[in-house]
Amino acid sequence: MSEPSDEQAAMQHYLVCGTEDCQKNGQFYCNACHRPLCEHCRDEHVKIPDTKFHEIVLYRHRKQQLPVEKCKLHPTRNVDIFCKECKIPLCSKCSTMEEHHGHTFDDLEDIYAEKYVLWQGEFSKIQKYFLPTTQRLKTDIEEDATQIRKIMESLRTSMKAEVKSLKHLVDEVTSENLEHIYTMENSLLEMLKSQETTYDDYIAYLGKMSDEFQQYLSLTNQKLLFSETLKIKTIPETTKPILPVFTGGKVSKDDISKLLGRVNVPNKEPEKREIQPMEAVNTHMKSTEKQLEQSKEKSDMKQTLCLSSSVTKVREYSVPGVFSAYHESADKSGRLWVSDRGGNLVQTDLQGNQLQKIQTSGGEEGYHTATQDGDLIYTDKDKRVIYRITPDKKITEFIKTGDWTPLSVHFSRINEGILVGMIKDGKAKITRYSKAGKEIQNIQIDKQGQELYSTPHHITENTNGNICTSDHGKQAVVVVNKSGQHRFFYTGQGSVFSPYGICTDVLGHILMCNRISNTIHLLDQDGGFLTIIRSSQQSIKCPRGVCVDDENNLYVGQRDTNTVTVYKYLQ
Repeated sequence: MSEPSDEQAAMQHYLVCGTEDCQKNGQFYCNACHRPLCEHCRDEHVKIPDTKFHEIVLYRHRKQQLPVEKCKLHPTRNVDIFCKECKIPLCSKCSTMEEHHGHTFDDLEDIYAEKYVLWQGEFSKIQKYFLPTTQRLKTDIEEDATQIRKIMESLRTSMKAEVKSLKHLVDEVTSENLEHIYTMENSLLEMLKSQETTYDDYIAYLGKMSDEFQQYLSLTNQKLLFSETLKIKTIPETTKPILPVFTGGKVSKDDISKLLGRVNVPNKEPEKREIQPMEAVNTHMKSTEKQLEQSKEKSDMKQTLCLSSSVTKVREYSVPGVFSAYHESADKSGRLWVSDRGGNLVQTDLQGNQLQKIQTSGGEEGYHTATQDGDLIYTDKDKRVIYRITPDKKITEFIKTGDWTPLSVHFSRINEGILVGMIKDGKAKITRYSKAGKEIQNIQIDKQGQELYSTPHHITENTNGNICTSDHGKQAVVVVNKSGQHRFFYTGQGSVFSPYGICTDVLGHILMCNRISNTIHLLDQDGGFLTIIRSSQQSIKCPRGVCVDDENNLYVGQRDTNTVTVYKYLQ
């Protein structure tokens, strides 16, 4: 297939058909030829006698291609079959050798695809059953610990009420009983702490297994799919604590101990924590996946939204009150927030009319984000505070970040949480907050203990839950999954790469500005490069900020001008 011209490269931003000289969208895939096909080339493919029986599927349903491995006996041949008797992979020429005479063979690519799916299934079990179930059990322990504390405090209150009128008679006994309660409480909490440690160790084990499964799924380790045995240790069992009860005593000077009573643990077997069987989880998962697939099929039938073959300018307008457009946030009301490097933050309507303006400590970072409720959330680097602006223009303090300086912020459309990129003393992290502002997750290092971030200037979240960060210091886009596990780095296409504004769209594409080449890069959700949008005819010059609204319009802000240009790039 010939290389596309600069003009073609500037306009195409989709997976290109694998047919020579065809530049259309390769939305289908031939599993036999292992290449994408557009709709027209797919129809032609099945008309050719040599390829009419090839299996053609949607690109997302494609079969994994067998990794290339040269035969040791025949270096010009690839290993592509499997001898069932000898249980070894071979090339086609090996199958004609005398030692394999009369043996039966399987297609190694079919076996590889089957094993790939099998290992993906095991990895999915960790993500969808073992980790969530274990984390739920750990949460159960934390709730029990909270309940223990509440009950113990209630017991103390009851005892103090009993002895108030007779305190001069029962001080000594009260002191002994209170000490007994504290000792019992510590013992129970130590037991629960031990159970937490058990599940911490098991979670660490699952993390290690997850890493191993991912290694097995990689193309370079495909041999391990045939040599390793799938086995995941069962979840450790723990027991719930038996809660103490208070037995009141009789009011008598001679029987102080009976009067005050004692705290005892009921003599019964501890109740085992419930571990939901994997079968029940799988049934729910399959039901959910089926519903999602049916929903997706209906959505696909209703509208076939895909990348357009060209980028069309919808409109452009100047934003009063800013000197440049370094970051944009579109809200559901059809209004837009734009900021420049001088800390000016302005809200406009779609005609560019200024609705409100505030002065912030922000600069070139993506320091503001619109919520589904019509609020705007923005960071204050100097005060280390995150503020919220409501539609009635009321500004309130939302989150304090302590000694960490907040740079970038993003509102999650998936769980309505808040993602914040922060720095402190040469370190950087991404912190997830709940909708109410409670800190619930910190992402800072990878599995090898290496720092993931340096300067997280812009941040966004993809449709699959991946957190995508534009990091100036790393000169890369850093992508982790929703659990904070590193997925990939994107460092451009050979030239110097310095990412700025970043966003995602409804199809899971990742779009980001490159400050050095003044271009917009377009990736798929797994980091696969699709194209660069860089047509001067489209007036895309010095892009710094990008965002996509609910109508799938792409907003592009530029350096040294307050003009925001809106493009249609999906159809």
